[in-house]
Amino acid sequence: MSRTRPLRFPNPDWFARGHRDIASYMMASHHQASSVSTTTPMKYSFEERVDDVKSPKSDINALILDYLVMEGYPNAAAKFKKEANLQPHPADDSIRRRQQIQHSIHTGSIQSAIEMLNDLDPEVLDNDPTLHFAILRLQLVELIRSCTSAPGGDITPALEFATTHLGPRAPTDPRFLKDLEETMALLILPHNDLDPALAAILHPDLRREVADNVNKAILDHQAHRREAAIRQLVRMRAWAENTARAEKKSLPEKIEIPLNGSEDRHDPMLIT
Repeated sequence: MSRTRPLRFPNPDWFARGHRDIASYMMASHHQASSVSTTTPMKYSFEERVDDVKSPKSDINALILDYLVMEGYPNAAAKFKKEANLQPHPADDSIRRRQQIQHSIHTGSIQSAIEMLNDLDPEVLDNDPTLHFAILRLQLVELIRSCTSAPGGDITPALEFATTHLGPRAPTDPRFLKDLEETMALLILPHNDLDPALAAILHPDLRREVADNVNKAILDHQAHRREAAIRQLVRMRAWAENTARAEKKSLPEKIEIPLNGSEDRHDPMLIT
């Protein structure tokens, strides 16, 4: 029987010095290129230097699992841990509950999401008026969507909800008042001929935005990072390339991010 290997997340110091290391790495390529005669082929091209970097599979596995955990994909995280032979994550229940909340928001079941969120931690909404207003406004949007789905639909539930839950909050912030006014306009305007600003309120992107902000708020309140480490690395990589190009360093015209791997250069398997 194979032994479960403990998951080793990348050392925090590695992230802390990441900007410096990546920038130094790119600039070193330029220095090396400029020190070689133009008639002599450069011994180590930028691509060869990249190939020389061997990222431990344990670090790659850690980044993948970190993404699945932070973004709230408990089933995918569990499957990956099993395939990678990693130890269970201690926060599996928290991941699952966050995922359930996000799923409810994505499907328009806002009341259910609010109840689960309050059950998980009532202070998340109590301490964040902007997020609280946003999720209540989304609940109003879903009520309006339901009330106006058929001609002559009863809009009373939407009016009562807006009066009770959003009306008292709107005067506390000009942004709240503007959002409420735009949302209420959906009760009287035909949904098939809305200007872009109003049409965006009914677009699924609003659900995704609120779900993402709720997820970040939960993580923040639980003293976790607000986003997956791989997102930080992508920004770090973009910053390093932009910095090197701004200083006229010698880099390839286009640097690909080989997300799909290459059979002749890298082992496509991330787990062993």
